[in-house]
Amino acid sequence: MGQKTHPYGFRLGYNKPWKSRWYADRDYAELLHEDVKLRRELKARLKSAGISSIDIERAANKLVVRIATARPGIIIGRKGAEIDKLKQEVSKRTKREVHIDIVEVHRPELTRNWWRNRLRCNWKSAWPSAARCARPWIQRCVSAVRASRCAWPGA
Repeated sequence: MGQKTHPYGFRLGYNKPWKSRWYADRDYAELLHEDVKLRRELKARLKSAGISSIDIERAANKLVVRIATARPGIIIGRKGAEIDKLKQEVSKRTKREVHIDIVEVHRPELTRNWWRNRLRCNWKSAWPSAARCARPWIQRCVSAVRASRCAWPGA
């Protein structure tokens, strides 16, 4: 058997950055578990926002969380109320000064995580439900092809 290399780890350093940017000598395990829990809870809480990735950066007494999302308005909320609540909850949990940056992803369907979250609704239970999740995207693609008057068989 050949040795398989993880595609993300294989590209680190020259065209992909790390998901967490920090260094710790002593409390490495605690900080790593804190990052994993934070990512899991944010993804669960902001499931409808179309999250593509969550990057975490730590420096001294600061925690910077960058959330790449297709729908930033859902995270920010009306007049920034939702993002303030989110900041307070994260700062209570970590005991650090928290900054949350929201990055809009203009073409979320090109990211792998977006597809994973989109098709996760009932992927394991039945194929028709996965098709139901993807149906709006497929309809957009078909209408775009029809609008371009391409020689596609179904157009």
